[in-house]
Amino acid sequence: MNMINMPDITKQQYLSREPVRYTKKQRLQNWLYYNKWWLVVGAVILWIAGSMIWNILGIGKVRPDYIFAYVGGYELPDECAEKLKKELATLGADINGDGKVTVELRQYPLYNNDRGDDVDSMYYAYASDVTLVADITEGESFFFILEDPASFQLEYQTLADPNGSPPDSKDFSAEGKAYLWSDCPALDALDIGEFGDLMSGLYIGRRCFYNESKAKNLEENEALWEIIISGIKQ
Repeated sequence: MNMINMPDITKQQYLSREPVRYTKKQRLQNWLYYNKWWLVVGAVILWIAGSMIWNILGIGKVRPDYIFAYVGGYELPDECAEKLKKELATLGADINGDGKVTVELRQYPLYNNDRGDDVDSMYYAYASDVTLVADITEGESFFFILEDPASFQLEYQTLADPNGSPPDSKDFSAEGKAYLWSDCPALDALDIGEFGDLMSGLYIGRRCFYNESKAKNLEENEALWEIIISGIKQ
């Protein structure tokens, strides 16, 4: 018996179907969905490069008298950060001669593991780490407020020895290089209200300079450091 050739309906339907046509908005949304984090990383890199050029040229910017960096699991609350800047300014001097003492507080939240291993957390941590490395490389922040000085020193080896010099190349310990906030009378006396308990468990350290040309207002920063550690509890 001869077999009757039956039409391949499924294939015909597939070949004859109308192609899906996306609007410009839909194409843009799809592209952003798959590439958003590349844009974030690219933006961070551009911001770093732009900031370096901006700082080198000093365009339209009055440099703060002191720069502190906070490195921890999460950002300090905005109100806490504002109180800190105001109170820390009372310990310093007008370095740039603009008639006021200004403290800049930069926050580098290197997110804790309890946030999970999701992509968003990893990218946020990466972006924060990149900006911190740029800060350290350019010699921007002189003072570091730290949640975990041991991990910070192990990763970046940035904290200075007690005499202000860089640690030995094999020394990655934080011992003697960072002090508990509550052990520093000058810091413990700051009026930061409800955030006192939060700050009391953090540490303060100063950076070292492997390249002396990166040191900005070193003498004035060292003077503030001496005020901070004056009368420290041993």
